[in-house]
This record gives sequence, C-alpha cells and structure tokens, in this order.
Amino acid sequence: MAAPPLLLLTDIRHGFGNTRLLEGASLSVAPGERLALVGRNGSGKSTLLKVAAGIIEAEGGTRFVQPGATMRYLEQEPDLSAFPDVMAYVQAGLGPADDPYRARYLLEQLGMTGGEKPAALSGGETRRAALARALAPSPDILLLDEPTNHLDLPAIEWLESELASLDSALVLISHDRRFLERLSRAMVWLDRGTTRRLERGFAHFEEWRDQVLEDEEREAHKLARKIVREEHWLRYGVTARRKRNVRRLENLHTLRAKRRERVTAPGRVTMAAAEAAGSGNLVIAADGISKAFGERFVVRDFSTRIIRGDRIGIVGPNGAGKTTLLNMLTGVLAPDAGEVRLGTGLEMVGLDQRRASLDPTITLSEALTEGRGDQVHVNGLPRHVIGYMKDFLFTPEQARTPLLALSGGERGRLMLARAFARPSNLLVLDEPTNDLDLETLDLLQELVAEYAGTVILVSHDRDFLDRAVTSVIAWEGEGRWQEYAGGYSDMVAQRGHGVQARAAEAAAKPAAAPKAERAAPPPPKRVRMNAKEQHELKTLPARMEALGKEIATLDAKVADGGFYARDPAGFAKATEALAAAQAALAAAEERWLELEMLREEAG
Repeated sequence: MAAPPLLLLTDIRHGFGNTRLLEGASLSVAPGERLALVGRNGSGKSTLLKVAAGIIEAEGGTRFVQPGATMRYLEQEPDLSAFPDVMAYVQAGLGPADDPYRARYLLEQLGMTGGEKPAALSGGETRRAALARALAPSPDILLLDEPTNHLDLPAIEWLESELASLDSALVLISHDRRFLERLSRAMVWLDRGTTRRLERGFAHFEEWRDQVLEDEEREAHKLARKIVREEHWLRYGVTARRKRNVRRLENLHTLRAKRRERVTAPGRVTMAAAEAAGSGNLVIAADGISKAFGERFVVRDFSTRIIRGDRIGIVGPNGAGKTTLLNMLTGVLAPDAGEVRLGTGLEMVGLDQRRASLDPTITLSEALTEGRGDQVHVNGLPRHVIGYMKDFLFTPEQARTPLLALSGGERGRLMLARAFARPSNLLVLDEPTNDLDLETLDLLQELVAEYAGTVILVSHDRDFLDRAVTSVIAWEGEGRWQEYAGGYSDMVAQRGHGVQARAAEAAAKPAAAPKAERAAPPPPKRVRMNAKEQHELKTLPARMEALGKEIATLDAKVADGGFYARDPAGFAKATEALAAAQAALAAAEERWLELEMLREEAG
C-alpha cells in the first residue's frame, strides 16, 4: 500500500490581476519522492511552489500537509538583510534537534566561511547561503526553485550528489536538463494553468510532452470538422423541424464556445541568426597568451587556433577567468604576454551575461528597433517589430512594456532577439542560457549547432555544451587552460573528471612568481624547421594583413551601387581581383596554420 502524501494540493486556482496562472492545478508529494516541476517561463511554477510552501494563499483549492512534516523552500531571491552574517542566517533555519555543525559543513562545500556580511554578497553567494539554509535541517520535503541559478559547474555537481544522498522528498524547478535527469523520478508538467503527471524521470519528458500536444491537436482537428458539419446542416438541412434546429444551433454555439475557451498549445520560439558575409578561414589565433591580476595568474601561456565554423565552449569554476579568456580571444582585453590575432572580415555579435546593455526605462519595441520606427532589419530585410516579437514568444500587448517589468526569462529572450537580428559571422555568448526555459533552450541549441559562422560561448549548462559545441576549453588550475575535442561529456571522458572548484587550486598553489617574470613572454620553443619554412612563417602574417586590406578596398569598390553602370569592364575586373584576393588569403591562412602546427610539433 502506497504511503499517504506528505503534501497535497488539489484544484489550486490563482492569478494576478487579469492574468490567470493556475486553473485547477494539483500536486502530490509522498515521502522520498523526487519530482521535477516543469513548464514554460511565466506558466506559474514558482507560484505553485509558493502555494505549496504556504508563502502565498491560493484563491481557490485546498492545501494539506501531514501534521509534523517539516518543509523547507528555496526561493529565487532570498533576503538576508535581517542577519549579521551568513552563518547566523543559515543557523536560523535549524530546528532544536538538528545538527548545528551541518550548517558549517554545507557552507564550506559551497565555498563560503559563514562570516560574510549580507550587504557585501553577490547574487551567486546569496543563492549559496540560501541553499545551505534549506539543506541544513534535512527536512521531510525540500521545495527548490532554480537551485542551480548562479552556481558554477563544481557547485552544481556537488549539489547533485548532496541531494541524491538525502532522504527528503524533493520538488525541483530547474532549466538544467542534466540536473533534472539525474535527480527526478517523476514529473509534474504545469501547462496552461493545469498540471499533468508522469511517473517517469525527466529524460522522458520531451517525448511525453510532444505526444500530449499531438493528441490535443488531433482533438482540435476533430472539433473543427464537427463544427463544419453542423454549419453545413444548418445551411442545407430541413428547416421545418424547428425544435431540432434549435437544439443543433445551441450545440453549435456550445462547440464554438469550447473552441474559443480552448487555450491553444504554447508557441515555440523561432530563431534565426542574421549572417554577415563569410569571415576568413582563420578566425582567431592566440599564441602563448597570459594574463594576471595582482599575484594570481588567470591565463598562463595559452595557445589555440579557431577556424571558421568552430563552436567553442569555455568551462571552469566561478572566478577562474572564463570571461577574461573570452575577452582576450575576441580582442576586447589585451594579454600581458603573447599575441592574439583576429582573422579578416569578422562581424562579431556578443551577448553579455549581465544584460548590461538594456536600459530598463525603454519599451520592448524600442529595445528591438533601437528607437527607429516599427521595423527590425533581419538578414538585411525589414520586419515589423510585432512579428519579430512573436518569434521570441512576446505578445503584441508587450510592445509598450518597459523592460523593468520583464521577467528574467523575458529579458534573456530579448537579448537573444537583439543579438540575432544583427548580421554576424562570429557569435560570442557569455552565459546565454541564464533564465531561459526548456523550449527556448532547445531552439538556442539548434541555432548554435547550425550557425554557419563561428561560435565562442561560456556556459555552466552541461547538456547545452554537449549539444552545441565542437570543442571545450577547460580550466586546469593555476591559470592553465586546455582544449578538448567534443562536448562536456567528451571532456570528462578524456580527463577523468569534470570541472573542479578553485579551492583545489588554492590548496596546492605555489608561491607567486615575481611581477617582472609574469609580465615577460614565455621563452620561444626550439624549432627544427628549415630556413625557407622559417622565413615563410615569419612573412606570412604581413602578407595576410596586406591581403585583408586589399579585400576591404575591393569590397568597398564593388559595393558602390553606380560602379557597374559607370564602368562595366572595371566592375568585372574589380570582381575578379576580389575573388583572387580572397582565394589568396584563404591559401595563405591554410599555409600559415600548416607551418604553425609544424613549428609546435617540432618544438
């Protein structure tokens, strides 16, 4: 006989103003259960979890909690302002029978001492403190709303192990697929105000969801055909039988009302990145680059070659220097030592993880059009802003909504919409998956995988990395970075473990090198190349630079709209010269790469 539920929500109804989030939602949590609560951003997942936690009272429905059952809730934006330090905040969540030393253990595992002051905490540190407070008592039920937000890979993998070892029942909201796959044993899907349950883990969610939506589509099609038959009968049936006509007319009105009331299946994001003209074959060449802040190396003697079409993921713990490395590779930040050379014809578009380029006072429409009318140019063609908004799941009514009123997920979709509207052949994405729901993540993964240009991204999402990148640059400690072919799982298979926390680096950190030694470039490697090859390698960069300038000049000349009309023969000659210069540049880049590989192998 199954154990009675510790928590039971039945027919929960709730909304805010005219927006109805929950219309008959239910949730049942038995001892030791592992539930994934899934649904689109804005579908009401957090609201349902707050009702379950007793933080808000639903407008309708019933909530039952077994007498004596303990429950802890991890909110998305915890408030620590009433406590003198983090340790006091975590210990305040303990009961009389709880182990007081567990609070210190959890904080240490999450990279904190407990002495931190709430006013000085970053968003990530605040979330870690809240996690420690929720986990410390080992409650009967843990309600966790986005527990992996602002956590780096070592913390996420530790949290997976910690939660798997608990006896507590879990209800998890997360956009981290790998996290849900490893922890969930059943799913509750919140969709259009109601809930559906599947007694299987998250790995089966997408197949199940698609089947449900297909079944609904078939039912809607049957309903539409029935309406057509009824209309046909009304127009052409026997009109003398008035009572029967009235009944059938009433039936038709009922069917139409049902169709109007039917909330259609949620839309899907339509993404397509506007692509600029192709870049050169060599996109980025980094040779022995180093960067230090104070006495600590962030990047030490790192070299890589990024070729057109590569999709590179950068992984490491918080504070390791992922964004610094990204900025060095893209020319935003100069290295202390070594050299970074960018290829020709690059059109770079970036996505900032802090969404810093968004002015909160402007409207959604103004953010997409940059304040110029009601048109957005995508792939060189104008589109009405409302139509483009719909591609990213915004409603027409949101066009005049100020950005400060958008949710985190909506702000993330807006940043993607802005980035993908600009022509590019190099996408630079710093934590692009933050706050995106599962459907939007699916489309972003497809976009990155199919993008014709080059992609460099920083992410803590293991599933996203596995689906999207061709190689991973991983932090190895002490400023060292190593590139591995394949996605995150391939990297783990090659090195034997995932990303480790920076605490491991600190434990074995050698004495810092003197500043003068750090600033000096690494000593040149011994080479065994013949004199001709050495001369060719030395002179090729100047030739590639000259070809790049020639291509830019010819590009501008050919782009002149009146050139062909004025001088058809000159236009043909310039076009041929442009093609020849582009071919010469590609050949020079290939030869330079070949010689560089020879130099590295012989060194």
